[in-house]
Amino acid sequence: MPMFKAVYHSLHTLWQHTRRCPLCGHSAAHSPYVICTDCWQDLPWLNDSVLRHELNIQAACEYADPINQIVQQFKYHEKLHHQRLLTQLVLQLPLPRVQAIVPMPISTARLCERGYNQAMLIAEGVAKQLNLPIWQPVLRRAEHTQKGLSRLERIAGIEQQFVPDLRVRTRFRRVMIIDDVVTTGSSIYALSQALTTLGCQRIYPVCVAAASVSREAR
Repeated sequence: MPMFKAVYHSLHTLWQHTRRCPLCGHSAAHSPYVICTDCWQDLPWLNDSVLRHELNIQAACEYADPINQIVQQFKYHEKLHHQRLLTQLVLQLPLPRVQAIVPMPISTARLCERGYNQAMLIAEGVAKQLNLPIWQPVLRRAEHTQKGLSRLERIAGIEQQFVPDLRVRTRFRRVMIIDDVVTTGSSIYALSQALTTLGCQRIYPVCVAAASVSREAR
């Protein structure tokens, strides 16, 4: 067993000193992050709250290059190695003290189509670092396009997608929602409403990136 540990340590040290930044290709050997320190500093940082539906949603970055490309690759093209970077971005935020983490749910149809829930993967990384449980007390019905709908119609339609999972008996009062990108905030608002019906008293939404919204979409 000691020999295997020594071999593992040697290989890990070699990888650490030879690893390259996935964004620019330069050395990332001395960076504490997945990417090099230069690329890390050049990210479209926001580190602030955005107001959506009267909810203050903490966002690590603006939804701009290269974050938008990274999120799209992670979400739609199975580039799951981006999980580490996206988790590190969320962990830069002044996260509140909560009892559990709630990843933004996706419908069963979307899960079968994609094979994974991108918000769940980010939430798992954050939960591991903070030593918190993942809590999934809400199911999401089939998601339909919201194009052409008014703001109120869009909110009503999305709210109907989120329903309590009666099989989950555990309850928490202080929770953190984690999502990859927030635009209008309608999904986070609808999930918050569902969590409130389950007894949650403090709900803190968090996302990797916040996209700007047009005045018509607000």
